[in-house]
Amino acid sequence: MIQPKVFYRKIDALLSKISQEEGEKSLLPSVLKELVSSFGEDLHIKSGRLYRQGRKHFVLVKNLDKVNRRRAGSSLDLNQPVLQSILQQGSYIHGDPTVTFGPKVEGQKGHLALAAFVVEEDNNRWLMMFELGRGWEREEIEFCLNTVRTVVGYRIAAERFQSDLRQAAQIQLSLLPDGPPPITGYQVAGRQIPAELVGGDLYDYYPFDDGCFGVAVGDASGHGLPAALLVRDIVTGLRMGIEKELKIRHVFDKLNRVIHNSRLSTGFISLFYGELESNGNLFYINAGRPPPLLFSQEKIQELSIGGIPIGPLPETEFKRGFAHLDHQGVLLLYTDGLIERKSKGGHQFGIQRLKELLLKHRADRADQILDLIFDYAQKFGKVAKWEDDITVVVIKRTL
Repeated sequence: MIQPKVFYRKIDALLSKISQEEGEKSLLPSVLKELVSSFGEDLHIKSGRLYRQGRKHFVLVKNLDKVNRRRAGSSLDLNQPVLQSILQQGSYIHGDPTVTFGPKVEGQKGHLALAAFVVEEDNNRWLMMFELGRGWEREEIEFCLNTVRTVVGYRIAAERFQSDLRQAAQIQLSLLPDGPPPITGYQVAGRQIPAELVGGDLYDYYPFDDGCFGVAVGDASGHGLPAALLVRDIVTGLRMGIEKELKIRHVFDKLNRVIHNSRLSTGFISLFYGELESNGNLFYINAGRPPPLLFSQEKIQELSIGGIPIGPLPETEFKRGFAHLDHQGVLLLYTDGLIERKSKGGHQFGIQRLKELLLKHRADRADQILDLIFDYAQKFGKVAKWEDDITVVVIKRTL
C-alpha cells in the first residue's frame, strides 16, 4: 500500500512541475501522461485515456495505449449506465468483467478493469480513465484516484483564480497613465509598484487646454482584487467628473456617496487631487492622504487641507486648499507604502527621511528624483519584498 502522505507529496510535486513547464491548456493531458509513467507500476496502471464531454458523447482527446490504440474507440456514449455512475460519484472503479463497458482485449475473457474520475474545468467536463492490470487493490486505487482528483481540481481552480487576477492586473494597468503629460514649464514623473499582482494604489494625470493640468494620487483600503475594484471606480469617476468640467468638490461628494453605497461597504479610499496652473498656483483637496510635500524657496509645506477618506460616511464636507509652486520648486505625492517601509531593524522610512532626501536632491530633474526615492527605499528595506503598494509622483516647475 502506498503511504498516503508520500503519495500526496509526490502528486503535488508532479503538478507543480507540470504547471511550471507547460501552459494551462496542456495541464490535464500532461497529468494523464505523468500519472501513468510515474505511478503505473505502483498502482498497476497499464495505460490511460483522456476524454472531453460533448453534447452526447465523451470524445477521446488523448490515448496512451500505444499497442492497442484502435480498441479504445473515439467516444463514449453518455447514456451508458457505468458512465452515468462515474459522473454521479466523481470517481469510479469498474472491475466486473461481465459488464460490457470499456475496451475488450484480444486473448482475454471479458473486459479490462477500469478506474476513472471526472474533472471540471471552466465549462468543460473531462474524464480521465485508466486500465488496470492484475494485482490492483480497490482501496489503494480509490484513495489514489480521489487524491489526484482533489489535487488536480484545486490546481485548476488556483490557476483559474490566478488567470482572473492577471486579467484584473491588466485592467488596472490600463487605467494608469502611459506616461507623464507634456506640460510646458513642468517636469512630471510617476511610478507605482504593487505589493501583490493587483494593488490598491492609483495615480493619474489630467491635462487641460489652457496649459493647466490635474494630478491625483490615491490609496484604497486593503490589497488585491477588492482594493483594485475601488481604484477602478475612483479613476473612472474622477475622469468623468473632470471631463464634464464639474467642480472638484462636487466630484468628491459624488464619489463619496458612490463608494459608501457600494457592496464593498467596508472599503474606503484616501485621495489627493490637485490642479496646477501655468503660474504655479495649486488648488487641491486632500481626502485623508499623508500630506504631499511642496518644496519652494528652501521651505517645505505639507498639503493637508481637505477632509476624511472617501467612503466611510454617507455625507462629508471636503474643503479646498491653496498653495503655490515657485520656479524650480518640487511637488512630491506619495502613498503610505513609501513612508511605512521598514528597515531590517523595524524602523520606518518616515516623512522626515523623505524630506531630507528631497532637500538634498531638489535641483535634480523630476525623473532623477523619482529614481532616487525608489532606490533609497529599496536599499532601506534591504531589498525585502514591498509590504504595501507604493506610488510616487514628482512634479517640478521649470519656468
